Amino acid sequence: MEMTFEQAIQALEKTVKALENKDIALDEAVKLYNEGLKLSKICYELLTQSEKLVVKTMTENGPEDFKLE
Repeated sequence: MEMTFEQAIQALEKTVKALENKDIALDEAVKLYNEGLKLSKICYELLTQSEKLVVKTMTENGPEDFKLE
């Protein structure tokens, strides 16, 4: 199942909170850290895809379609 950006960022925030727990065992911290890296990569890739789509749309339609009035 592919995650949405919102799902990935929410899971990443949960992972970060868990890592902030000072009573966490080292092996669990390493596991959470690796999961956080994976989630961070997912977020980055989704943002990059979205940026490319916006740039493509602006290029195809021209900047005049995006003027604020």
